[in-house]
Amino acid sequence: MIRLITAILFVLFTVVTCAQELYVFSEPASNVPAKSIGLRLTTMHMPMSFESRQATRIMPEVMLGINKKWMVTGSLYASNMLQPSWKMEGGGLYAKYRFLSVDQVHAHFRMAAFGKVSLVNNSVAMFTEERHVRSDGSIHIGQKIHRNDDLTLNGNHSGWTAGIVATQLFHKLAISGTGAIIQRMDNIGKNQNFNDFFTRQAFSYSLSAGYLLLPVKYKSYDQTNLNLYVEFLGGEGLDRNGGFIDIAPAIQLIFKSTAKLNLGYRKQLNGSVARWNTEGWQLSFEYSIFNALK
Repeated sequence: MIRLITAILFVLFTVVTCAQELYVFSEPASNVPAKSIGLRLTTMHMPMSFESRQATRIMPEVMLGINKKWMVTGSLYASNMLQPSWKMEGGGLYAKYRFLSVDQVHAHFRMAAFGKVSLVNNSVAMFTEERHVRSDGSIHIGQKIHRNDDLTLNGNHSGWTAGIVATQLFHKLAISGTGAIIQRMDNIGKNQNFNDFFTRQAFSYSLSAGYLLLPVKYKSYDQTNLNLYVEFLGGEGLDRNGGFIDIAPAIQLIFKSTAKLNLGYRKQLNGSVARWNTEGWQLSFEYSIFNALK
């Protein structure tokens, strides 16, 4: 793991030369502007690892910039991941407090603490039908259980997370790192308890960077920004052995400094835990309303 993280750092510092800190798959230490409202709709398209079908999840969010130190985000989740038809799965509440800000000309360093709670009404496992032919020619139909020990709180699991994020901006280069503890809870609804075979606690981490490709020379807010990103997202079980690490390249367009269009692809590089999805596309659109909270 240490050798892998060292290699990732080397790639980020030698290949990526310019960036924005508006990451697609993770949050930076900076907040949305004070007194602003952000509206974001995210769609995730993921092939199921044990079924020959694509699943889609949508996540509408409202982000509030309380002041320069505090922001909160409310999310809803809906998908056809665990069943053929669409279902409202639950929601989450996220808060971030920026406790350190060192600002310089064309550079700054920021650190923030964050936490999130999600309540989800989904099955803790999925089951597929298996057919076995007995020696006498009869057919036995059984069920195979598929766990998901990727403890993400965006629709799959109920639980809470708390962590720290640090972001360094050098002119156009921004690099951000995150570390957090995730505690899984029983999903709401009937028969949603998980047993000792499931991961309950995990450590999640991310390392993100990007590249400001356009404009080459900044002149006004009306210019469209084109940003390129690469993120590494991972997790390690704390009560059970196993982990994973994903790579997630993405592109972003920013229009008139108020609207953002993001497209990213996430794929597992290495992993030893049960996951329902090991790759997928993510598309999101975000619109900011400045000075809305007077």
